[in-house]
Parts: sequence; structure tokens; C-alpha cells
Amino acid sequence: MAIFNFYFASCVLLLTLSWRTSTGLPVCTLSEDQCEHCSSLFNSLLLNVKDLLNKNNSAVLCFGISSDRAVVKSKADTVLACAPTQSSGCMMQRNSPFSELECRRNIMKDLAHYAAAFESYINSSLRSPEEEIPLLRPTLKIIQSLREDCCLMPNGERDSSEGDVAQMWGNDTFNNRQEMCKMMRGFYVRAITINRAMGYISSGEHRM
Repeated sequence: MAIFNFYFASCVLLLTLSWRTSTGLPVCTLSEDQCEHCSSLFNSLLLNVKDLLNKNNSAVLCFGISSDRAVVKSKADTVLACAPTQSSGCMMQRNSPFSELECRRNIMKDLAHYAAAFESYINSSLRSPEEEIPLLRPTLKIIQSLREDCCLMPNGERDSSEGDVAQMWGNDTFNNRQEMCKMMRGFYVRAITINRAMGYISSGEHRM
């Protein structure tokens, strides 16, 4: 709730800020209602991915998997692109100027990757589709809503899904499950980074 209140309080600043003039692209703006909706979605994404990793859900999604390894397979450079110019909490420091545009681009690239990964996994060979699909679909829906409803890119610029994501999954349900579990743990770490990055943008520190 505290995370949501923080985003809601600053969401107009967060989601309607002007892009750097060097982009040459029209500014994307959101209404107050859309802004509140997107703030809620970012919070929901983090909480939802965390919930997928709880004991009960992981017993289904990670059935028979003993490893707790986390892997981030997205090609986005979100950690580097969204690192603040100066130290802020646990986020990485950077020496070069912070680019809000590059940070947002990489966040959208992450969302495109995980949307494609979740959707293709749901359509792959599953051990227990009647249990796994209902658990995963809400997360996929949140990601899709963020991409469709929340304008993090300038008008005229689109993020693209990674076409090779489908190759992550084969016909072996155990291997698929193992890769999904590693991916989900990595996604949780990345979701934390994304939320911290959006909080940094909303704080306005990079404009000081």
C-alpha cells in the first residue's frame, strides 16, 4: 500500500513528464485516471510476481525443481540505463548523465520480453496446464496492460517483443518448468529494479 500511495501521489509527474527535446517526438500524456491506473499496475506487477514465488504457487509452477537459481534473459540494459547519477538507496551508481528516455525504453523492452515469454510458456507443453495457466495469466495480463495503457515511450516509438523467446520452451515439461522458475526469480529482481527506477524518475532527482 505504501508503494502505491507513493506512486499515486507523484504519478502525474511520473507519467506525463516531457521527453528530452532531442527525441523530436511528440510528448505522450495521460489523464489523471490513466495515471492512477498505471501507478496501480506497476505496484501490482511487483506484488503479483512475488506472489508467484510463494510456497503454494511455486509448489505448482516449480514442481520437482530444487534449484533456486535466478536468471534474467531479457536483453534490456535496465539496471545500467536506470541507475541514478548519484547514489539512491541500493541502486547502482552511474558516472554518465541519467537518461530518462533510455531508462523507459529499457523498461518497455523488459515488459515486451516477459510478455512474450509468459504467453509462449502458457502455449507450450505444461505438466499441469489446469493449475499453471490460471496462476500465470494474471501476471501476463498486468504486463500487457502496462504496455498497452501506460505510455512510457514517446508517441511514434514502439517497443518490440523478442522473436526468439518462443525458443526458450521445448516439449519437455520438466525443462520448461525449470527455465520458467529461473526466469520468474529473475523477473522478480528486475521488477524491483523497475519500481525503484520509476520511483527515482518520479522524485525528479535527475533534474536537479
